[in-house]
Amino acid sequence: MSNERAKQIEFMLRDAFAPTELLVKDQSHLHAGHAGAQDGKGHFDVRIVSEKFANLNRLARHRAVFAALGELMNTDIHALKIDAQTPEERGLA
Repeated sequence: MSNERAKQIEFMLRDAFAPTELLVKDQSHLHAGHAGAQDGKGHFDVRIVSEKFANLNRLARHRAVFAALGELMNTDIHALKIDAQTPEERGLA
C-alpha cells in the first residue's frame, strides 16, 4: 500500500510543481513499531527541484508541498521529510 501512496505523492507533486527532479522514498519500514506509525500512515522522504520554489523561503516551500498533497497529509502521511530546491540551487541551471 505504501508503494501506491508514494506513486500518488509523486503524481500530485508533478502536477503541482512540474519539477525537473523528483524523488519520493517510502521510509515507513524504518519506523515499524514507532507509535506514530501504528495508525497505518506512512513516512516519506521527498526531494523536489522546481522553478516554482524561486523566491520562497524554506517554510513557504514546505507549506506549498503540504498544500499540494492536500488531504493525503491527514489520511496517508504521518511524516514527510522535504528537500525543496530550485534548479539553480541544485546546480542544474
